Amino acid sequence: MTYFVDKNSIVRDIWGNSDTILLIFAGASAEFALNKAVDWLYFTGKLPKDPLERLFSTVSYAHDIVFAERTKALQSIGMMNKIHGAVEKKRGNTIPEWVYKDVLYMLIDYSIRSYEILERKLEPFEKQEVLNVFGEVGTRMGLNDIPKDFETFKTERHLHLKQDLYNGEFTQDLYKQYRNHIGFARYYLLIETQIMICPKLVSGLLQLRKFSVIKPLISIYKLSRLVKFDALLKAMILPSAYKSNIQAMNTI
Repeated sequence: MTYFVDKNSIVRDIWGNSDTILLIFAGASAEFALNKAVDWLYFTGKLPKDPLERLFSTVSYAHDIVFAERTKALQSIGMMNKIHGAVEKKRGNTIPEWVYKDVLYMLIDYSIRSYEILERKLEPFEKQEVLNVFGEVGTRMGLNDIPKDFETFKTERHLHLKQDLYNGEFTQDLYKQYRNHIGFARYYLLIETQIMICPKLVSGLLQLRKFSVIKPLISIYKLSRLVKFDALLKAMILPSAYKSNIQAMNTI
């Protein structure tokens, strides 16, 4: 059986661990709120109604593709195209290609950042593996000019961050929805995690502090995994509706 991602790939290590996925989730929540095209996500009404569900569906799709048999993964990518096409038809407009690239680049960047925060620095060839996997996803979605090498990707990523993000009324509303849906304590942890993982441009637009108070606790958290205490910590952090979903992503 042929899989979309090789069983020995670092991408499986990253996306098979609920810890790293939680960090990716936190970073994505920041950039979704800042994206100049966030009005597309508001169009269906699903984002403000349940912002965590909309974000979780994006992360869940990526996880499922990483671990799927190749034929099934390609079918999933095709289904994503159909869903987006239906939204475009309903609105009578086309989602710009740069919006899709923003999401793709975000997943690549936060995959690397999350693993390096919780595990170790990735080797250049491992970063290239992450780019290759998600680059193919982008190509299968019909996107053009996806960077082939990691240095070019870093340049493109920085350019997209500068051009495509904006702290506007949708940003403020979405953060209000985050706070309403997850409560003060979890919202505080979300912000502290975003401080830790987000690029400087993102942190600057959100006016986040430069240093996260939870960063020094990462070593303690790593130790807690050895004694299985991390399950209790996640139970405290995650909204009950998503605990089983996140835990199900532990595939390594």
